[in-house]
Amino acid sequence: MAAVYAQPAAANYFTAPAHAPPKQRGYRICDQCSAVEQPHVGRFRLCGGCMTTQYCSQDCQKAHWPSHKPICQHTASQLSTAKQPMHSSLDENLVKSLRKFVSAHSTLLGWAGFQALQLKRLPSNIRQNALLIELNYRHSSSDPLRRFSIKATHIVPRSYVTDHDPLVGQDILRREDRCRKNGGIGCAVVLIQCGEISQVMPVEVDSPSRITWDSRDDWPQTLQHFVESGRTDFKPISTTSRGIVYG
Repeated sequence: MAAVYAQPAAANYFTAPAHAPPKQRGYRICDQCSAVEQPHVGRFRLCGGCMTTQYCSQDCQKAHWPSHKPICQHTASQLSTAKQPMHSSLDENLVKSLRKFVSAHSTLLGWAGFQALQLKRLPSNIRQNALLIELNYRHSSSDPLRRFSIKATHIVPRSYVTDHDPLVGQDILRREDRCRKNGGIGCAVVLIQCGEISQVMPVEVDSPSRITWDSRDDWPQTLQHFVESGRTDFKPISTTSRGIVYG
């Protein structure tokens, strides 16, 4: 029987913003120095090539480039592949749109991965499984935030991602090692796929004892709700001894 919740998974589930919300990117960790993003101080920059790796400064980005170059060029090659004549059936804008989608919904996608893998109750799942999110693409939509809809979600073996692409697998292991050194449980893997194009989103997960999010079985409905409405203002809530708080 499906679980019944007294509160929706998001504090703003039923309330759309009156004005266009600022771009939400969630908290990030600098891939060079491991500094944690503080939004009130300044936003981290995303690598323009892979749209996945993040840095606290231009100096850190330059220092990290020699080790980041292989995975960055590998990820960016998807765009050039889409432009080749043999792939003319692919919309080259799809790759750019997918990257922007993942960046805009990073908080929502990371939360969905945490819930889908049941990491609050079964932290060991992080080593075994991954969340695959299949999307439909509406290239005719004038609103970039409404070009995608949820087609299906699946729990797949993590090896489905890491074994298929060794470079991506190495990058995930590097992030996982960093996360565990900082007291986390590892790197949750979320694969976002639309047709022949996909993007891997590694999510470094803190120790469950330090995460206040509730376990939610209604994560697919919440994911679909925010994606279908083109909203990037997802704010997860948690039930604590002090009541309901923002995640």
